[in-house]
Amino acid sequence: MITPVATFLFAPPGWLASARCADGAGSLVNLFFSEDLSEIARAKAICNKCYVTTDCLRDAVDRREPWGVWGGELLVNGKVIANKRRRGRPPKVARPEIVIDELGYATEVA
Repeated sequence: MITPVATFLFAPPGWLASARCADGAGSLVNLFFSEDLSEIARAKAICNKCYVTTDCLRDAVDRREPWGVWGGELLVNGKVIANKRRRGRPPKVARPEIVIDELGYATEVA
């Protein structure tokens, strides 16, 4: 069985060569397959400046990738989800949205 990480590292040539996440060493793989909300946001920020997000997301959906950030979207159980929420009960008063850039810097958005 090929894992999502193996699929990501050994994908056939094509659009992957132009992807911002493809550094040839696989150094960002843990970021794109993380469970941490801030790392997921950072992976999405990297995708936001990429030229091949459409191809990446289309291919991931076609392959039914079980999880990870693909084309700037989060896939869980092979489906695109808008946001992954924190564990536990949601707060009664909504927290301000935190936006994280590709370098990992956070800013609050009211």
